[in-house]
Amino acid sequence: MEIKRIGIACDHAGFALKKFVIQYLENHGYDYKDYGTYSDMSCDYSDFGHALAEGIESGEVYPGIGICGSGEGISMTLNKHQGVRAGLAWIPEIAHLIRQHNDANVLVMPGRFVDNNTAEKIMDEFFKTTFEGGRHQKRIDKMPIDK
Repeated sequence: MEIKRIGIACDHAGFALKKFVIQYLENHGYDYKDYGTYSDMSCDYSDFGHALAEGIESGEVYPGIGICGSGEGISMTLNKHQGVRAGLAWIPEIAHLIRQHNDANVLVMPGRFVDNNTAEKIMDEFFKTTFEGGRHQKRIDKMPIDK
């Protein structure tokens, strides 16, 4: 995967994990843009998920990382955007498959269910895995909804 500038977004339930993710990105020399939230005060994941998705679609960032409590809400929000393929991963093997088979451009993690050690392994796997293409490409080509 060619990493441009990594976009990151979370809600209050993902804020603690996001702080660890930012530390990971800095330690690995990755440039990033933080779309919020910036505290653990209650907020809506959709506000920050849409901002990250727009960053992916515009080319401002690639890839992205989204975090909320379960990972589901921000994932649903991100996947409303035609240019986003957000995949939820809670173990490294899932991170590998969402890149290899689905060409995921946003990694989503469940902040309440992934510890820092596991998150590090998930990100390592996501960033090093390439898209396999082939039979998987035709499936991805069918994802966007034509209006």
